[in-house]
Amino acid sequence: MDGERRFEMGKNGITLIGMPASGKSTVGVILAKVLGTAFLDTDLLIQTQSGARLSELIDRYGPEGFKQLEERVILEMNLPVPAVIATGGSAVYGDRAMARLREQSTVVYLSVAYDTLAARLQNIRQRGVVLSEGQTLRMLYEERMPLYERYADVTIEEQGKSAEDIVSELADMFTDFLRR
Repeated sequence: MDGERRFEMGKNGITLIGMPASGKSTVGVILAKVLGTAFLDTDLLIQTQSGARLSELIDRYGPEGFKQLEERVILEMNLPVPAVIATGGSAVYGDRAMARLREQSTVVYLSVAYDTLAARLQNIRQRGVVLSEGQTLRMLYEERMPLYERYADVTIEEQGKSAEDIVSELADMFTDFLRR
């Protein structure tokens, strides 16, 4: 992404999308602090509303049922203005949820290389990653990449960057948030 590019935020926030372990929550918390905005993590919202961990919900409802739950929670959530929102990695399966997020925020895809992702994700089931029966992490990665690319207004390539580097890059892009 060209660091010289500036975005005029006609929308109410920034939504971070990407694979599990891509750093959405970490970057989101720091970015919200830097920009002086609210922060919302949809995975935590789902857990709070349901009273269960993501892995338990996936076991209870199955992958498709969990995706429906995730979409419903996103559609029903009250978006603070302005806000940085970190979504669950599977949020991109919910067309209506993503349409709402795109309408109300600029969507940023945190793109991470597969090898980096595989090293970060040691126990994907415990973490609450939505996998279909027999699906590998590689298969999930290849399935989701086109969805992240479709919904992204901005893509940040993470290779060789720390969370602070990514936050700095995003803060430079979204200068009008700093003036709010």
